Amino acid sequence: MDEHPQVTLTIDGEEISVPAGTTILEAARQLGKDVPVICYHEATTPNGVCRLCVVDVNRGRVLQPACVAPCPAGAQIETRSERVERSRRTILEMLNAAVDLEQAPEILALMAEYQADADRFPDAERRTQPLHDDNPFYVRDYNQCVLCWRCVQVCAEDAQYTFALTLAERGYDTRVSTSFDIGMTESPCVFCGQCIGVCPTGALKPKIEFGLEQGWSADELRQRTRRSRRARLEEDT
Repeated sequence: MDEHPQVTLTIDGEEISVPAGTTILEAARQLGKDVPVICYHEATTPNGVCRLCVVDVNRGRVLQPACVAPCPAGAQIETRSERVERSRRTILEMLNAAVDLEQAPEILALMAEYQADADRFPDAERRTQPLHDDNPFYVRDYNQCVLCWRCVQVCAEDAQYTFALTLAERGYDTRVSTSFDIGMTESPCVFCGQCIGVCPTGALKPKIEFGLEQGWSADELRQRTRRSRRARLEEDT
Protein backbone atom coordinates (compact mmCIF):
# COMPACT_ATOMS: atom_id res chain seq x y z
CA MET A 1 0.00 0.00 0.00
CA ASP A 2 1.24 3.45 -0.89
CA GLU A 3 2.19 5.19 2.37
CA HIS A 4 1.94 8.57 0.69
CA PRO A 5 -1.10 8.50 -1.64
CA GLN A 6 -1.35 11.34 -4.13
CA VAL A 7 -4.40 13.26 -5.23
CA THR A 8 -4.64 14.97 -8.59
CA LEU A 9 -6.72 18.08 -9.15
CA THR A 10 -6.89 21.15 -11.35
CA ILE A 11 -6.33 24.70 -10.10
CA ASP A 12 -7.18 27.50 -12.52
CA GLY A 13 -6.81 25.07 -15.38
CA GLU A 14 -3.43 23.68 -14.26
CA GLU A 15 -3.21 20.08 -13.15
CA ILE A 16 -1.22 19.19 -10.05
CA SER A 17 -0.63 16.07 -7.95
CA VAL A 18 0.02 16.49 -4.23
CA PRO A 19 0.11 14.21 -1.17
CA ALA A 20 -3.31 13.56 0.32
CA GLY A 21 -4.07 16.05 3.06
CA THR A 22 -2.28 18.94 1.36
CA THR A 23 -4.34 22.10 1.70
CA ILE A 24 -5.61 23.95 -1.33
CA LEU A 25 -3.52 26.95 -0.29
CA GLU A 26 -0.33 24.86 -0.25
CA ALA A 27 -1.11 23.34 -3.66
CA ALA A 28 -1.97 26.73 -5.15
CA ARG A 29 1.31 28.18 -3.91
CA GLN A 30 3.20 25.31 -5.52
CA LEU A 31 1.72 26.49 -8.80
CA GLY A 32 2.64 30.10 -8.06
CA LYS A 33 -0.96 31.15 -7.44
CA ASP A 34 -1.34 34.23 -5.26
CA VAL A 35 -4.14 33.39 -2.80
CA PRO A 36 -4.51 36.25 -0.27
CA VAL A 37 -4.51 35.56 3.46
CA ILE A 38 -4.90 37.51 6.70
CA CYS A 39 -5.39 35.05 9.55
CA TYR A 40 -2.99 32.49 8.03
CA HIS A 41 0.66 32.63 9.06
CA GLU A 42 3.43 30.06 8.62
CA ALA A 43 4.15 30.16 12.37
CA THR A 44 0.58 29.42 13.48
CA THR A 45 -1.99 26.68 12.99
CA PRO A 46 -4.39 27.53 10.14
CA ASN A 47 -7.83 28.34 11.50
CA GLY A 48 -9.87 29.60 8.54
CA VAL A 49 -11.15 32.66 10.44
CA CYS A 50 -10.82 35.56 8.00
CA ARG A 51 -12.17 33.74 4.91
CA LEU A 52 -10.12 35.94 2.59
CA CYS A 53 -8.47 32.86 1.05
CA VAL A 54 -11.75 31.35 -0.16
CA VAL A 55 -11.75 29.52 -3.48
CA ASP A 56 -14.41 27.90 -5.65
CA VAL A 57 -14.29 24.08 -5.49
CA ASN A 58 -16.32 22.37 -8.23
CA ARG A 59 -18.60 25.42 -8.26
CA GLY A 60 -20.10 24.27 -4.99
CA ARG A 61 -22.81 26.00 -3.00
CA VAL A 62 -20.30 27.74 -0.70
CA LEU A 63 -16.71 28.86 -1.22
CA GLN A 64 -14.01 26.95 0.67
CA PRO A 65 -11.20 28.43 2.83
CA ALA A 66 -8.03 27.36 1.06
CA CYS A 67 -5.86 27.50 4.20
CA VAL A 68 -7.69 24.63 5.91
CA ALA A 69 -9.53 22.75 3.15
CA PRO A 70 -7.65 19.65 1.90
CA CYS A 71 -7.28 19.10 -1.82
CA PRO A 72 -10.13 16.88 -3.12
CA ALA A 73 -9.14 14.32 -5.75
CA GLY A 74 -10.29 15.29 -9.22
CA ALA A 75 -11.51 18.74 -8.12
CA GLN A 76 -11.76 21.73 -10.39
CA ILE A 77 -10.71 24.76 -8.35
CA GLU A 78 -10.88 28.44 -9.28
CA THR A 79 -8.90 30.95 -7.23
CA ARG A 80 -9.78 34.18 -9.09
CA SER A 81 -13.28 33.72 -10.49
CA GLU A 82 -15.73 36.65 -10.37
CA ARG A 83 -17.56 34.96 -7.50
CA VAL A 84 -14.34 34.51 -5.51
CA GLU A 85 -13.16 38.06 -6.10
CA ARG A 86 -16.54 39.50 -5.12
CA SER A 87 -16.43 37.58 -1.84
CA ARG A 88 -12.90 38.77 -1.04
CA ARG A 89 -13.79 42.34 -1.93
CA THR A 90 -16.79 42.29 0.42
CA ILE A 91 -14.71 40.88 3.29
CA LEU A 92 -12.13 43.64 2.84
CA GLU A 93 -14.83 46.30 2.72
CA MET A 94 -16.42 44.99 5.91
CA LEU A 95 -13.05 44.92 7.68
CA ASN A 96 -12.32 48.46 6.61
CA ALA A 97 -15.71 49.58 7.91
CA ALA A 98 -15.14 48.12 11.39
CA VAL A 99 -11.38 48.46 11.96
CA ASP A 100 -8.71 51.13 11.58
CA LEU A 101 -6.47 49.71 8.82
CA GLU A 102 -4.16 52.71 8.45
CA GLN A 103 -1.18 50.71 9.75
CA ALA A 104 -1.97 47.49 7.90
CA PRO A 105 -0.11 47.98 4.59
CA GLU A 106 -0.64 44.42 3.35
CA ILE A 107 -4.40 44.66 3.82
CA LEU A 108 -4.50 48.13 2.25
CA ALA A 109 -2.64 46.68 -0.75
CA LEU A 110 -5.32 44.00 -1.03
CA MET A 111 -8.00 46.69 -0.85
CA ALA A 112 -6.42 48.31 -3.88
CA GLU A 113 -5.87 45.03 -5.73
CA TYR A 114 -9.50 43.96 -5.34
CA GLN A 115 -10.84 47.48 -5.95
CA ALA A 116 -12.62 47.47 -2.60
CA ASP A 117 -14.85 50.46 -1.90
CA ALA A 118 -13.64 52.03 1.36
CA ASP A 119 -16.95 53.91 1.67
CA ARG A 120 -19.32 51.04 0.97
CA PHE A 121 -20.64 50.86 4.55
CA PRO A 122 -20.75 54.50 5.71
CA ASP A 123 -23.08 53.79 8.64
CA ALA A 124 -21.03 50.90 10.04
CA GLU A 125 -19.96 51.15 13.67
CA ARG A 126 -16.20 51.17 14.21
CA ARG A 127 -14.83 49.03 17.01
CA THR A 128 -13.46 51.34 19.68
CA GLN A 129 -11.33 50.30 22.62
CA PRO A 130 -8.98 52.15 24.96
CA LEU A 131 -5.26 52.00 24.27
CA HIS A 132 -3.56 49.52 26.60
CA ASP A 133 -0.23 50.95 27.74
CA ASP A 134 0.43 48.82 30.81
CA ASN A 135 4.03 47.66 30.44
CA PRO A 136 7.45 49.01 29.36
CA PHE A 137 7.74 46.87 26.23
CA TYR A 138 4.74 47.27 23.94
CA VAL A 139 1.31 48.82 23.59
CA ARG A 140 -1.95 47.19 22.55
CA ASP A 141 -4.25 49.19 20.29
CA TYR A 142 -7.15 46.88 19.54
CA ASN A 143 -8.88 49.52 17.45
CA GLN A 144 -6.58 48.15 14.74
CA CYS A 145 -7.23 44.47 15.53
CA VAL A 146 -8.85 42.32 12.81
CA LEU A 147 -9.24 39.32 15.15
CA CYS A 148 -6.96 37.10 13.10
CA TRP A 149 -6.05 35.14 16.29
CA ARG A 150 -2.36 35.04 15.35
CA CYS A 151 -1.20 36.61 18.63
CA VAL A 152 -3.41 34.30 20.70
CA GLN A 153 -2.13 31.24 18.86
CA VAL A 154 1.57 32.11 18.98
CA CYS A 155 1.24 32.85 22.71
CA ALA A 156 -0.30 29.40 23.22
CA GLU A 157 0.46 25.96 21.74
CA ASP A 158 1.90 27.23 18.47
CA ALA A 159 5.02 28.69 20.07
CA GLN A 160 5.35 30.13 23.55
CA TYR A 161 2.97 28.06 25.72
CA THR A 162 2.45 31.13 27.89
CA PHE A 163 -1.30 31.61 27.37
CA ALA A 164 -1.18 35.29 28.31
CA LEU A 165 -3.65 36.25 25.58
CA THR A 166 -7.17 35.00 24.97
CA LEU A 167 -10.43 36.02 23.32
CA ALA A 168 -13.12 37.78 25.33
CA GLU A 169 -16.81 38.49 24.67
CA ARG A 170 -18.73 37.22 21.63
CA GLY A 171 -20.01 38.34 18.26
CA TYR A 172 -19.35 41.96 17.35
CA ASP A 173 -17.90 42.53 20.83
CA THR A 174 -15.25 39.81 20.49
CA ARG A 175 -11.81 41.13 21.38
CA VAL A 176 -8.32 39.98 22.26
CA SER A 177 -7.64 40.31 25.97
CA THR A 178 -5.83 38.89 28.96
CA SER A 179 -7.69 36.57 31.31
CA PHE A 180 -10.02 38.64 33.48
CA ASP A 181 -8.64 41.78 31.75
CA ILE A 182 -5.65 41.91 34.08
CA GLY A 183 -2.66 44.07 33.18
CA MET A 184 0.05 42.54 31.04
CA THR A 185 2.63 42.68 33.84
CA GLU A 186 0.23 40.69 36.03
CA SER A 187 -0.34 38.07 33.34
CA PRO A 188 1.91 35.09 32.44
CA CYS A 189 3.41 37.19 29.58
CA VAL A 190 7.20 36.89 29.35
CA PHE A 191 7.45 39.76 26.81
CA CYS A 192 9.06 37.57 24.17
CA GLY A 193 7.63 39.74 21.38
CA GLN A 194 6.35 36.88 19.24
CA CYS A 195 2.81 38.26 19.30
CA ILE A 196 4.11 41.54 17.88
CA GLY A 197 5.98 39.67 15.17
CA VAL A 198 2.85 37.95 13.82
CA CYS A 199 0.44 40.90 14.14
CA PRO A 200 -0.54 42.10 10.63
CA THR A 201 -2.07 45.44 11.55
CA GLY A 202 -0.07 47.34 14.16
CA ALA A 203 -2.49 46.46 16.96
CA LEU A 204 0.58 45.30 18.89
CA LYS A 205 3.55 47.64 18.68
CA PRO A 206 6.92 48.00 20.47
CA LYS A 207 6.80 50.85 22.97
CA ILE A 208 9.82 52.61 21.41
CA GLU A 209 8.25 52.57 17.93
CA PHE A 210 4.98 53.83 19.37
CA GLY A 211 6.76 56.56 21.30
CA LEU A 212 8.67 57.77 18.27
CA GLU A 213 5.39 58.00 16.34
CA GLN A 214 3.93 60.05 19.20
CA GLY A 215 6.91 62.41 19.22
CA TRP A 216 8.21 61.45 22.65
CA SER A 217 11.52 62.95 23.67
CA ALA A 218 14.54 60.80 24.52
CA ASP A 219 13.83 61.27 28.23
CA GLU A 220 10.19 60.24 27.79
CA LEU A 221 11.26 57.14 25.88
CA ARG A 222 13.65 56.15 28.65
CA GLN A 223 11.05 56.71 31.34
CA ARG A 224 8.25 54.87 29.59
CA THR A 225 10.27 51.85 28.48
CA ARG A 226 11.66 51.00 31.90
CA ARG A 227 10.00 49.58 34.93
CA SER A 228 9.86 51.92 37.87
CA ARG A 229 12.12 51.30 40.86
CA ARG A 230 9.03 50.74 42.97
CA ALA A 231 7.74 48.05 40.59
CA ARG A 232 11.10 46.24 40.65
CA LEU A 233 11.14 46.30 44.46
CA GLU A 234 7.60 44.94 44.60
CA GLU A 235 8.56 42.07 42.27
CA ASP A 236 11.60 41.22 44.39
CA THR A 237 9.65 41.05 47.65
